[in-house]
Amino acid sequence: MKLPRTALLLILLAGGASHAQTVHKCTVDGKVTYTEQPCQAGTAAVIAVPEAPQPNPNAAADLKRMQKEASTLERERHKREAADDRAQQQAARAAQARHKQCAKLKLEKKWADDEVRGALVQNLDRAKTRAQRAADKLALECPG
Repeated sequence: MKLPRTALLLILLAGGASHAQTVHKCTVDGKVTYTEQPCQAGTAAVIAVPEAPQPNPNAAADLKRMQKEASTLERERHKREAADDRAQQQAARAAQARHKQCAKLKLEKKWADDEVRGALVQNLDRAKTRAQRAADKLALECPG
């Protein structure tokens, strides 16, 4: 019986045989095959397959411990994600409030500039002062 290399490895790994087996590696016409029977012709090598290790008696307890740890880590991750979401929402609200304040100051500056353009000579100095104060306030709150 000839098996492809990957099939043989799968059988060896999944097999769990209780005793060691011998596997023969046969090379015929440059092709390598693995069999349980001795090779008929060509170059042959014998590969001894070691016994399967005994099952770990602590495996079930280890698995349960790892599952509990994974569950704890997942809960902590969910808490961190929720906190991050809250922080992002708070930052977005703060940015929106700042944007609104800047828009208000820009509008006040525009009105003050309009007042300067429409002011009579006697009110011109007062309108210029108001426009300058609005510009200063805008620059202070909303640089750039």
